[in-house]
Amino acid sequence: MDADYLVVGAGAMGMAFTDALVDHADVRVAVVDRRHSVSGHWLEAYPFVRLHQASAFYGVPSTLLGGGQLQRSGPEEGLQERASQAAICEYYARALDRMVESGKVEFFPNTEYVGGRTVVSQVSGQRYELPERCRIVDAHYLAPSIPAEKPPPFAVDADARVVAVNALARIEHAPRQYVVVGSGKTATDACIWLLSRGVDPDAICWVRPREPWMMNRAVVQPDPVIFLGMVADTMHAAEQASSLDDLFLRLEDAGIMLRIDRTVLPTMAKAPTLATWELDQLRTLQNVVRRGHLAAVGPGRLVFGDGSVAVASDAVVVHCAADGLKYPPLVPVWRPDAITLQPIRSGFPCFGAALVGYVEATRDDDAEKNRLCPPTPYGNSTADWARMNVLGARAATSFSAEPDIAEWASRVPLNPARIPPGHPGSEALDRARERLAAHAPPGLARLAELV
Repeated sequence: MDADYLVVGAGAMGMAFTDALVDHADVRVAVVDRRHSVSGHWLEAYPFVRLHQASAFYGVPSTLLGGGQLQRSGPEEGLQERASQAAICEYYARALDRMVESGKVEFFPNTEYVGGRTVVSQVSGQRYELPERCRIVDAHYLAPSIPAEKPPPFAVDADARVVAVNALARIEHAPRQYVVVGSGKTATDACIWLLSRGVDPDAICWVRPREPWMMNRAVVQPDPVIFLGMVADTMHAAEQASSLDDLFLRLEDAGIMLRIDRTVLPTMAKAPTLATWELDQLRTLQNVVRRGHLAAVGPGRLVFGDGSVAVASDAVVVHCAADGLKYPPLVPVWRPDAITLQPIRSGFPCFGAALVGYVEATRDDDAEKNRLCPPTPYGNSTADWARMNVLGARAATSFSAEPDIAEWASRVPLNPARIPPGHPGSEALDRARERLAAHAPPGLARLAELV
């Protein structure tokens, strides 16, 4: 296999890295994935899934996903569109076609990297050897787990009816009760979908092992006035916070964070975005089980560490409990054995991977690259979320100090904090920038103390 780079994983991060690299360097890239095509976990995602964030923040740097369209009707009218599963898979297929047509990229589906500079086809068994000059790019380090590909993290009796969230769209006989298991975005999507199909809220039991903080989708938009204003408000809240819980309550008061039950203080802060109309619907679900992680499911019962809960004998238990986000140790992006893709700016993995691709294409020294692009983790607990923002802000300060990176980042829609070239500006934008400049230093210092 004649390649300068082997990208292991053709999901969002692998594709963003490859797109940025080949656009700025004359190199040959081989991309391998165990799945049959590009798009990563989206190929197996549940059919009613949509991006939880604006389409503009997702994809590859050269091509805007969704064309920057705003929603023209519905409860999110005026917000940036959020792509469907089908649209995302089609987008990545077109992106791959462009890369292959450039002559710089070759894609090997149904193929795995087995180490030792060897790639093996899962279908034919053919083996490919990589030259010594080839750099390995690990785009699988943070690959998410999804219910369609991972069994439930609880025991299931033979007579119990447990399905992955994907199967909801194929239900043919309505049970007396649905039991949704999980606290994150997949579970909220399942509940909203059931309600949209006319299921009575009282017929839904929601097992929430932890209460989640979620971000108000309306303030995470690709408009610099909105996004920079949200960051300024976040830093102002941090500056005044007496504790992590107090910080999140201040963010709730500022319209940034949302929680489903205002009588319970959340401990989980993966912080996907949620719309206020979704929040209103989720609050109609009153049968919420908060007894920690589900241990087992039997006919008519849910078993927890401290006892069991009765449910309908024909209940359909919906598995939404895969650990979508991963939390392995942070490692230097550039190491002798591999380039390991991780987020750089807080919480935007596509931008982070694209930034790594650009820096790889334009710099020679790995130590300098690591200085410019220190990795950040995903949020999980409130402390993790605060740490993510502290590290992400430090990283943004580092790479933004380089004139060429700042220029490139201003042109890439994946960068949520960009002010695009030619932006007309406004008094509102000036005020947002002034507030951010005033509150960011003390806010970040306080966040670091709270962590």
